[in-house]
Amino acid sequence: MRHANVIVVGGGPAGASAARRLKQGGADVLVLDKERFPRPKLCAGWVTPEVIREVDLDPATYPHRFLSFRRLHFHFKGLHLPVPCVQHSIRRLEFDAWLLERSGAEVLQHTVRDIQRDGAQYVIDRQFRCDYLVGAGGTACPVHRNLFRSALPRVRGLQTVTLELEFGYEWQDPDCHLWFFEDGLPGYSWYVPKARGWLNIGVGGMAQRLKQRDEDIWLHWQRFAQRLRRRLDVQVPLEPTGYSYYVRGAADAARLDNAFLAGDAVGLATRDLCEGIGPAIRSGLRAADSILHAAPYELADVTGASLGGGWISRMVDWGFTRGAGKPARRSPKKPLTVNSSAGA
Repeated sequence: MRHANVIVVGGGPAGASAARRLKQGGADVLVLDKERFPRPKLCAGWVTPEVIREVDLDPATYPHRFLSFRRLHFHFKGLHLPVPCVQHSIRRLEFDAWLLERSGAEVLQHTVRDIQRDGAQYVIDRQFRCDYLVGAGGTACPVHRNLFRSALPRVRGLQTVTLELEFGYEWQDPDCHLWFFEDGLPGYSWYVPKARGWLNIGVGGMAQRLKQRDEDIWLHWQRFAQRLRRRLDVQVPLEPTGYSYYVRGAADAARLDNAFLAGDAVGLATRDLCEGIGPAIRSGLRAADSILHAAPYELADVTGASLGGGWISRMVDWGFTRGAGKPARRSPKKPLTVNSSAGA
């Protein structure tokens, strides 16, 4: 049986960030992921300067697609608001593999199914044993399923449903566009160009509110695709792919003994733009620091607000969630960062 001081389940941004910090601290780390990297990962791939600093990414030496935006376009029911800014886009296929390889951790392709406590340790599928466990396997993380389901239940009012598509496309408009609440959608749609001829488009909304309206996200996708052809002359070549995750609620139970949850396994995406990459990275780093230095595992401030935390953030949050599942403690306000990792 393979023993490691720390096993990280999931090699995405949360898991890779935790693994790198743990390796830097001298821990024996093993990462388990059901996929082989680089693996396909749909995501708007919109990252902020804060994220770039947190992962020590130098755009001049980053070996993959990296595009910077100088302006974002917000569309609210006919109102168009261009906002000067500095933001970036990456392709998750490339970014996640780069983060994981750079962590220096041993990575094994393995689908985790069963996790058992054995004294002070954890045993995974009778094949792996560890002293500390980090669950960073996304919304369907097996660490959450096996250990945290009762302590940290999912809040249906905070579940998003998303359809998106990433494809090779010689875009003409180099800026990002976001359209909020069109046709009553409790969410938004987006256009995010990527470097060297790639484009990500998508539509996302709150699942419970769509159900209450007796609507399907596919209806909103079809309307969005038609509008893209009119507005930006984008011809949508394929059917989109769907997935679901949770925006930020209470996260006080994200640690049980020596087991931790990070990223989408907790549900940390921002409530105004549903951005998850930044909170995932920060929570992974916090989990590692807690293991290395016996520090408290505090997540109150890892999410913040993508639109700054002021009245715009509160308005968008209310438009999405109607106040469902408020965090136990309000995250501090931050200046405008305009994050999105997918409908982010």
